[in-house]
Amino acid sequence: MRDPRDIIIEPVLTEKAMRLKDEANQYVFKVAMDANKIEIKRALEARFDVKVKSVRTMIVKGKPRQRFTRSGLVRGYTSRWKKAIVTLEEGSKFDFLENV
Repeated sequence: MRDPRDIIIEPVLTEKAMRLKDEANQYVFKVAMDANKIEIKRALEARFDVKVKSVRTMIVKGKPRQRFTRSGLVRGYTSRWKKAIVTLEEGSKFDFLENV
């Protein structure tokens, strides 16, 4: 089994993620691209001692970006990444996100 720190990269702290946390007890995380729902659930339960009800995943496409360099305009994309929306059981919560 992989280390949970290799699967869960970081929490996503956007306005929508904060609204999900307050209204539906759902939390959003950036996870490894090759992680599946079962691995994400086990990693969260092992690392943070919570009970996970469900996990939804999606791959977020990279946004187009352009910048100017000495040789002219360079166009490209930001990296794509995988997002996991995690629903916790009633009574479970992440302690590190309560003060945000």
